[in-house]
Amino acid sequence: MHTQQKLKALLDQLNTVIVGKSTQVQDGVACLLAGGHLLIEDVPGVGKTTLAHALARTFGLQFARVQFTADLMPSDLTGVSVYERGREGFVFHPGPVFAQVLLADEINRASPKTQSALLEAMEERQVTVEGETRPLPAPFFVIATQNPHDQLGTFALPESQLDRFLMRISLGYPDRRAERELLAGRDRRDMIEGLRPVLSLAELQELQRAVLQVHAAEPLLDYVQDLVDATRNGRWFVQGLSPRAAIAIVRAAKAQALLSGRDYVAPDDVQAVLPQTAAHRLVPAHDAGRGALEQVRALLEAVALP
Repeated sequence: MHTQQKLKALLDQLNTVIVGKSTQVQDGVACLLAGGHLLIEDVPGVGKTTLAHALARTFGLQFARVQFTADLMPSDLTGVSVYERGREGFVFHPGPVFAQVLLADEINRASPKTQSALLEAMEERQVTVEGETRPLPAPFFVIATQNPHDQLGTFALPESQLDRFLMRISLGYPDRRAERELLAGRDRRDMIEGLRPVLSLAELQELQRAVLQVHAAEPLLDYVQDLVDATRNGRWFVQGLSPRAAIAIVRAAKAQALLSGRDYVAPDDVQAVLPQTAAHRLVPAHDAGRGALEQVRALLEAVALP
């Protein structure tokens, strides 16, 4: 199957389960094709977990789900060594983090100590258990969900951890037509059970390589730098975007371009991904009176196109 047909089949299958949210579905696919981790932030019950399950199934990846709670210990994620008498020694029992897709549900309910164990896994793609470093499977994606901060019993993720997510998306409430389809249609859990992988592992890796080969011309990179510079001048945000964030924007824009059927990045691709790749890394300037997402959109309007 041709690359574009594969990508279309991928998006079509996801859109049958997650109705009326094609933009967010495309963002999720772009994030995984770019090799990044995805954070889905929204109120309970709008389909965050359904989207994460559907992505893992459609990508043909083996996945584990962990419900994050205040008493979740780092070893509950990474695994433990248990003494086995028959073997006269300790045997390592891997935890759920040794999956190709880890669905971290309600990540902001866990203690900072457990969050930092996940941080090592996300950044290093390995974990250290009892002094021994163990590599994680490849590919390794974290799809985390979190409820908005004002909900009870949540620990806000530290900036360093938010920075490890390539994108943060919100699903929001469905429109009336999509909600009617949910009310009248099949149970989503049954639908997820019936999903077939659209990609093999080799095809996924090929698509990820294709993302890296998408061309970003000099004027386009100038545009990205102009946007990043605008976040650093103190007018919009307390602190600007880091070089790592700038690299993330380019990677996400390349994946967006590939999904749009192009082998080069257009300014539209950058604009399409900037709010999802930048807003969670930024704190609005004190007198802004707007959230980070609105500020990023205002900044897009203010910075001239190449």
